[in-house]
Amino acid sequence: MSSARTLATAARVLRQLRHDPRSIALMLLVPCLMLFLLRYVFDGSPRTFDNIGASLLGIFPLITMFLVTSIATLRERTSGTLERLLAMPLGKGDLIAGYALAFGLLAIVQSALATGLALGVLGLDVVGSPWLLLLVALLDALLGTALGLFVSAFAASEFQAVQFMPAVIFPQLLLCGLFIARDQMQPVLEGISDALPMSYAVDGMNEVLRQPDITGDFLRDALVVAGCALLVLALGAATLRRRTA
Repeated sequence: MSSARTLATAARVLRQLRHDPRSIALMLLVPCLMLFLLRYVFDGSPRTFDNIGASLLGIFPLITMFLVTSIATLRERTSGTLERLLAMPLGKGDLIAGYALAFGLLAIVQSALATGLALGVLGLDVVGSPWLLLLVALLDALLGTALGLFVSAFAASEFQAVQFMPAVIFPQLLLCGLFIARDQMQPVLEGISDALPMSYAVDGMNEVLRQPDITGDFLRDALVVAGCALLVLALGAATLRRRTA
């Protein structure tokens, strides 16, 4: 891998996104809007917002980054841009790292906006450090980016890319512990939830919600989410095929 090639790829992706205000709005504003609506849905029960708001602070960025990244990368694949890039002396690792870096920078902005809104404006009450909340939100957004890069290899159109959301995201949403504690699920479903990264994202947020200090469980959850993101990025690199004449 070459840092210069990775940075050049990231800069190219960011230049393209600059001309796509709808995607930028989806990434940066929609999670904030969802949190804002959720706060006032539970206007009569602020404690309920505290209980689920932290979890959704991680889930919303994951979902939006998954959608935007999968569609944006699919456009690159179907337009032939990726094929032309791979015909150049550009490694697959450089390419994937460049995309991850570009979307990761946007994920930082997105996570900072959503966390700042939840804590500073909407009054989300957490016992732990806000920086830990921001860290988990960022890891969740990066996981969404990695999943989006990976599934774009299996879609032939933007419509198909969106169709992957029910298959990839919805099962995790149902089994992550947002609606009911995972240890209260049917044992088979609990076992499945233990293998899904979103479960650890929600657990990590809940640790920050309830614990004033960094715990072993928090470190485990953060490392699992980060490890899953790296693993999926490696799988995404494996889907790229370099063509020769």
